[in-house]
Amino acid sequence: MTNVQPDSSFATDRVPQIWGKVPPRNKNFTGRTDLLERLRGGLDNRVTAVVPHALHGLGGVGKTQMAVEYAYRYRSAYDLVWWIPADQPVLVRSSLASLAQPLGLPSAAVSGVEDAANAVLDALRRGEPYTNWLLIFDNADEPEELTETLPQGPGHVLITSRNHRWAGVVDAVPIDVFTREESIEFLTRRVPRGITDENADKLAEELGDLPLALEQAGALHAETGIEVEEYLRLLGEHTSQLLSQGKPTEYPASMTAAWALSVSSLNEKLPEALDLLRYCAFFGPEPIPRDAFSKALPGLSPQLSKLLKDPIRLGRAIGELGRFALARLDIPARTIQVHRLIQALVRDEMPEAEHERLRHEVHLLLAGYTPETPTDSSNWPRFLNTLGHLEPAGIAQCSDPSVRRLCLNMITYLYSTGDYSSAQSFTESFLEEWAASSGADHEDVVQLRVEQCNLVRELGNYGEAARLGAQTLAVAEKALGLDHDTTLRALRGRATDLRASGDFQQAHQIDEDVLRRFESQFPDDDLNIWRAKNSVALDHGLKSEYANARLLLEQVYLEVLETGKAAGDPASYLNIYTGLARAVRLGGDFSEACDLGEDAYAFGIEELSPDHPWTLRTGKDLSIARRRAGDYERAQEIAEDIHQRYVRAFGIDHPDTLAAATCLANIRRTTGMFEEALKLAEDTVRRYPRVYGADHPYNHACAGNLAILQRVTGDPEVARKTDEAALAGLEAKLGRDHHYSLTVALNLASDLAVLGENESAYRLCSGTLRRFRALLGDDHPVTLSAAANAVADLRAVGRDEEAEALFADTEQRYRRTLNLEHPDAKVFLEGRRLDADFDPPPI
Repeated sequence: MTNVQPDSSFATDRVPQIWGKVPPRNKNFTGRTDLLERLRGGLDNRVTAVVPHALHGLGGVGKTQMAVEYAYRYRSAYDLVWWIPADQPVLVRSSLASLAQPLGLPSAAVSGVEDAANAVLDALRRGEPYTNWLLIFDNADEPEELTETLPQGPGHVLITSRNHRWAGVVDAVPIDVFTREESIEFLTRRVPRGITDENADKLAEELGDLPLALEQAGALHAETGIEVEEYLRLLGEHTSQLLSQGKPTEYPASMTAAWALSVSSLNEKLPEALDLLRYCAFFGPEPIPRDAFSKALPGLSPQLSKLLKDPIRLGRAIGELGRFALARLDIPARTIQVHRLIQALVRDEMPEAEHERLRHEVHLLLAGYTPETPTDSSNWPRFLNTLGHLEPAGIAQCSDPSVRRLCLNMITYLYSTGDYSSAQSFTESFLEEWAASSGADHEDVVQLRVEQCNLVRELGNYGEAARLGAQTLAVAEKALGLDHDTTLRALRGRATDLRASGDFQQAHQIDEDVLRRFESQFPDDDLNIWRAKNSVALDHGLKSEYANARLLLEQVYLEVLETGKAAGDPASYLNIYTGLARAVRLGGDFSEACDLGEDAYAFGIEELSPDHPWTLRTGKDLSIARRRAGDYERAQEIAEDIHQRYVRAFGIDHPDTLAAATCLANIRRTTGMFEEALKLAEDTVRRYPRVYGADHPYNHACAGNLAILQRVTGDPEVARKTDEAALAGLEAKLGRDHHYSLTVALNLASDLAVLGENESAYRLCSGTLRRFRALLGDDHPVTLSAAANAVADLRAVGRDEEAEALFADTEQRYRRTLNLEHPDAKVFLEGRRLDADFDPPPI
């Protein structure tokens, strides 16, 4: 419920510009004036918690209702008020993310939960566009769980919790049961006819002034007209019966008895409503989507199926739960919410065997409500509505195929939205349960392990991913067979692990094998085949086979467009589109790469938001293309922005952050910001081995970038040593005829030239030129850079005639390709040397 305004009947002043997810106000709210004033004063210190009195820690004292009342009563003081369910950490980030669009940020539906939540926290911290904001975290359990999600900044944070430890962390306002005067006032307001102050006093005495119990009693009186004396008699009987049976004492006896009376009356009036309440007790305490009760699914009890097939009867049953105050109905949001204490009481009165049946049927209801395609952003709101119920419903313990599929789809949803931490947490909890109940080699367990490996890779933990991936592949091949789609996905993961270790050749062989196997089993337009082709194209690029990569990605891109499947999986489409733009750029067509990259980046921003991991990769590649094309201003603007976003989203040690730092250092060097570039390059080179290991080609190639900066800042001897070590490392891994090796060799020749070793510089440069021509062609811009440097070397050793012939040939090639206004061509025409830098592609 976003931008839903409060009921105008309560409005006595202006409404915040953004008002969302705040539960409906209780029109019978009574008293608590001193607590509300104390709360208002406490919020001057920014963060305040409402916690129960030590004697009433189990709930029912009205913490949530007081927070709701505060929001409505003081709404004129705020430009933004937002409600956040906080009893599960995953719900906190999801609720924060839902505030993104009202703040003018990309919504979670297109950016992913993690990115949207981080963007919201940043906007609140900066006070843009609002400084007067109020966020209410309801039912926050452990203070440590909110450490990273409590917003900083100029606004206010209100927390409700059953945990008294909050009192040692923030300013706390303890809340107790009603005073007797408040109880009497509440009951006379709740039951405007038929109850005197004297009877209200008796009722409050018996119910211990507990607000939730009084709400039950008032609702029952309003619905049935039961006399107070009769109610008290029945309440006494129920209480005595409970005590004689030795019922657990964790719930107040008065609350248990009041609830039992309400349930008994509800059962007499409409038994189906009581059945529905029992199901609601096994969902989470968060709002339950009404549409979860829209399908009579196989496996549901005949009684529930009959009710779900009768929409009129179902509507009445839901309405009765609201009228008897056993559930809170949010009509605009179409949700049903049952207080956790009532849920506990409902569960407590049923035998354990009935628990298992109802819990299983709730699992089926959740599976029936949640769509099958988690990569489609139009389905993400339903996944978000389901998310808060998975853990409380114990869904990990269910082995029904449809429920297992829901669990796997939920992980894919979290992965697709960029909420990797929540996806990993659910994966680990599911794995523990599924492996114990089904065995380590069960298909569902193996599929879950494949998802776990993918998440570990996305988080940049390549060593751990390789260890887990090897184990998972071995189990998959033995349990599922070599050609099972889950085995093939595990095998693709193995290829990724090999790329992360620097073994590009073996990774390519595996990816080609996976592609052949997918093609033998799936239709041509299956996403598995397209993703496999994208991996093969990446392998071609890492082996300097740019024409092959381009040809394959052009084919895949056109196939995706022709089938119209881009809309169903925008992230995968963007990954393919970006790969094509990268292949075009690496092949030397910089202008075309910019055109493709700008369109791909715009698509990513619109469909997946600026902070989505795939959009960030696209932006980084676009910055590189703009730099290569000579548009330094645009290149630097994008590079600075992308690097900041990566640091904010993933930290400074994530491999994608390091790649963005490399891109930024390169454009800073190109624009003459040598000291800033040097500092960033040195830091990045130190960090790279922690991610990939010491011998990965990316480490050595980035060291080559550092060497350029060492030379241009006046230390050519250190640059030479850096380049020599880098070249040796690259040759050991990739051989001399690889693009990365030749790039460092070209720069090493420049080191030698600066040091006055002209003959050595010429021999190295001319050999490198010859190899570049064989690898990339005569007209590739890097080949032309080598030719330009060879001209300078020829002149330095006195071979002027050869220099002039090479100069004329190179000038004509620049004229035909980049044109003579390109910065590289200008450097060449001025007789200066060109540097060749490296940007690491994604693994």
